[in-house]
Amino acid sequence: MKLSDKAEEILESMWIAIEEEGKGFVDLEDVGVTVDDEALKELIGHAFVELKGERIHFRPEGRVEGEKTIRRHRLAERLMMDVLNIRGDSAEIKACQFEHLLNEGVDTKVCTMLNHPTTCPHGKRIPPGECCEEARRSGDLGVVPLTELRAGEEGEIAYIQTEDSKKMQKLMAMGVLPGNRINLTQSFPSYIFRVGFSEFAIDTAMAKEIFVRK
Repeated sequence: MKLSDKAEEILESMWIAIEEEGKGFVDLEDVGVTVDDEALKELIGHAFVELKGERIHFRPEGRVEGEKTIRRHRLAERLMMDVLNIRGDSAEIKACQFEHLLNEGVDTKVCTMLNHPTTCPHGKRIPPGECCEEARRSGDLGVVPLTELRAGEEGEIAYIQTEDSKKMQKLMAMGVLPGNRINLTQSFPSYIFRVGFSEFAIDTAMAKEIFVRK
């Protein structure tokens, strides 16, 4: 089931107000809707919320859906900052747009790629998903910096995290591209790795900017 973007935004606002700010309900004015708003009717039709006068209350199913929605939004924020290096107001706008694309299954992949973050860039809690619980049970670290690999270990390159365009170009010229396999052959005194049939040496600072899926 895919809700409209506006319906998801109502659930987000409600979840923040009720679950994080401790309110028991939200007023129609608080979420910028009227009683005849189509998005509100959509949520009532799915039995996610109920309207009592001018107040909107969560139903149990709506609380669960609201948590999923806020999780997608905050994962999108982390993706904008941690991977795409987009910050400020632009990051928030793009996160709002992108979150609606993180349908069930896609959010799990993004969460795993980000190594199951617990907070958004603003320090607010990201509700954990089943993938987070499974990672904790299994000890699976998900995506880690190259520095977390031991000599002889290999993985798949997930992304490069650097603000230095020259450094980014240098790594890409080495073949350090998302999806490529990387094998760490030495970790001291410098990091030596192999991509394809080529071998390269880099320092610790650069190695920390290569993120690998083990």
